[in-house]
Amino acid sequence: MRDITAPSLFDTLREGLTPLTLPALILQTPRLALAARGDGSRVLVWPGFGASNASTTLLRAYLQYLGYRPRGWNLGRNNGDVLAQLALLTEQTRELAADEPVSIVGWSLGGYLAREVARELPGHVRRIITLGSPVVGGPKYTAVARAFDTQGQSLDEIERLVDERYRVPIETPITAIYSRLDGVVAWQACIDEQTPGVEHVEIASTHTGMGFAPDALAIIAARLSRAS
Repeated sequence: MRDITAPSLFDTLREGLTPLTLPALILQTPRLALAARGDGSRVLVWPGFGASNASTTLLRAYLQYLGYRPRGWNLGRNNGDVLAQLALLTEQTRELAADEPVSIVGWSLGGYLAREVARELPGHVRRIITLGSPVVGGPKYTAVARAFDTQGQSLDEIERLVDERYRVPIETPITAIYSRLDGVVAWQACIDEQTPGVEHVEIASTHTGMGFAPDALAIIAARLSRAS
């Protein structure tokens, strides 16, 4: 048994503070503008559960400004069908990385999918950056756990399947950004204690604000420059 619980209703209601991220972003624009420039490499950007490419518009625009070639995905809204999405994303990444490895930035479930694609395709992904991604327990320790439970899906079985995936190690460098203010994913579920070398970086942000939180953008820019 893990000593992790899904976010409480109070935690989730705190997500209402997300609009406060925008003024902070404006104030930090000069710092972000001076971040290390990219090398023109491709960066895949994948959204979280229930979200689409629209949610990563600002993030992709920032990466383009830095000099990378960001690309969203073509799966529409992230519907949470992990097995189907994993198969499609693995094949798409294999094709996109045919000439050179790609980096992947994944928000929430998008980050989990990024990790699993890298697990399937060692050598094709140069770096992974996750934003509030539940790498422990699947949806069990998230605010949407009840939705899966009411649909007849066993949260314990999903957790077991997630744990089984760790038998094959991820060889790609990973930076895991998380926040104790996260009202959607329990922050402890974002901590990967089984994969060697994972860099965990804590920021102060709501879950829904991570994709445009100034500290998150600064970390993303710095870590992607390491892959150049």
